[in-house]
Amino acid sequence: MANHQSSIKRIRQTEKRKLHNRYYAKTARNAVRKLRSLENKAEASDLLKKVSSMLDKLAKKNVIHKNKAANLKSKLTLKVNKLAA
Repeated sequence: MANHQSSIKRIRQTEKRKLHNRYYAKTARNAVRKLRSLENKAEASDLLKKVSSMLDKLAKKNVIHKNKAANLKSKLTLKVNKLAA
């Protein structure tokens, strides 16, 4: 166990940040899954805007890597564009 007050505080901060990041990453993964399962192009394109924004925010805050966000957005956009109207 840590003895220094600063290291104890760092442990508290890390745990809090980890829980916060895990929640938002999980929420984004669920949104991506939902978008992948949609068959209606109108619904999918509406959700794509929200998911893209969510991924950009996570990448900006370093919850996920910026390249991962870009790859996911690219794949999702291709999928939505392939859907029949």
